[in-house]
Amino acid sequence: MSIPNLITLGRILLVPIVVWAITTGGMRIAFILFLVAGISDGVDGFLAKHFHMRSELGALLDPLADKALIVSIYIALGIAGALPIALVILVVSRDIMIVSAFMLSWLVGKPLPVSKANTVAQIVLATLVLAQRGFGFDFELLSRLLMALVAVLTLLSIAFYLAEWVRHMNSFGAGH
Repeated sequence: MSIPNLITLGRILLVPIVVWAITTGGMRIAFILFLVAGISDGVDGFLAKHFHMRSELGALLDPLADKALIVSIYIALGIAGALPIALVILVVSRDIMIVSAFMLSWLVGKPLPVSKANTVAQIVLATLVLAQRGFGFDFELLSRLLMALVAVLTLLSIAFYLAEWVRHMNSFGAGH
């Protein structure tokens, strides 16, 4: 078990604590823990790349930790009334689709790479909403714009992943 993998496991263990904080109104605690999770994601990636600590387990755990954190936070923020339920459903559905497609392609021996582009917008929105709720900042207009951006990027991402997955899986059939 490498140091980056231990850091990633720690990030996974933070998920229920962040969800608890959000659902009990502890938005400041949730904000701080979310920042810690984000920093830990950068640290484990830096260590893995620059100190040659990459591993197959880490390659699987890191995106799992990211998805668990984002999905859980979006669900908790939806339950807390901080995000529209329609946006929560859209984001969670996309991630379920991506994880399912990734697992299926991995099972048939044709792993599909997972992109982080849309995840950045989701993280920025979650951070903004947690800061707004936890510290009383007035980011209402920016939050609404980011919600629209996340919705559009998520829909585009779904279309891209679906087309890419079909192309990817079809190339599997053509080669065998």
